[in-house]
Amino acid sequence: MMKRLFDLAGASIGLIVTSPILVVVSATIWLQDFSSPLYVATRVGRNERPFRMVKFRSMIVRADKSGVDSTAADDSRLTSVGRFIRRFKIDELPQLWNVLAGEMSFVGPRPNVERETALYTAVERKLLSVRPGITDLASIVFSDEAEVLRGSSDPDLRYHQLIRPGKSGLGLLYVRNIGSLTLDLRIIGLTALSIVDRQRSLRGVSRIVSRLDGGEALARLALRSDPLVAAPPPGASEIVRNRWPWNPA
Repeated sequence: MMKRLFDLAGASIGLIVTSPILVVVSATIWLQDFSSPLYVATRVGRNERPFRMVKFRSMIVRADKSGVDSTAADDSRLTSVGRFIRRFKIDELPQLWNVLAGEMSFVGPRPNVERETALYTAVERKLLSVRPGITDLASIVFSDEAEVLRGSSDPDLRYHQLIRPGKSGLGLLYVRNIGSLTLDLRIIGLTALSIVDRQRSLRGVSRIVSRLDGGEALARLALRSDPLVAAPPPGASEIVRNRWPWNPA
């Protein structure tokens, strides 16, 4: 109940405070190609219920028709304005409406498309037991996701091999400890800090992982001091070799 009340109050205040930014960004995106500044797409939410997530459009019109879900830094679908708003997480601001509607929370595992959640292992499906969020521990640790995927001939497969294992692991750690408003506030604070001081923010995440008994491996991953290596997602015994088809059981 406290988490929901915090979400309601925060989303209401957030929409009021950021309204000038919302107007300016909307106009800027519209002027670049005279198309809708918003991107509305179906995502899988709590208890596997679909909902319409809204965000500022950072790509060309109909970019989702390509069938590629992961976005590399050199993705040709990104617009010049889109690269900027993604860098500073401005594209996520419209999701305050989703928080207000009760479809999302400020903090929680990031929502995914159905074709991706269909690949979840039985363990990963626990990520769908809570409201998805605008940010979480994984959003901070993998804020450079686009750079990790840069230059890949198959960014989706690279995502499943290098990012998904740690991202799901961090998400599951949060699910096991959901309910702490203090934890949510710390994650929100570290998300803001990561924009100006990524290394300090990562150290903060690593300390949280350690305090929550997430394990030494996950705490070290949170520091991002070592190169990412391919690993199986939680609940699987093998590294994903082929994205389609893949049996997550």
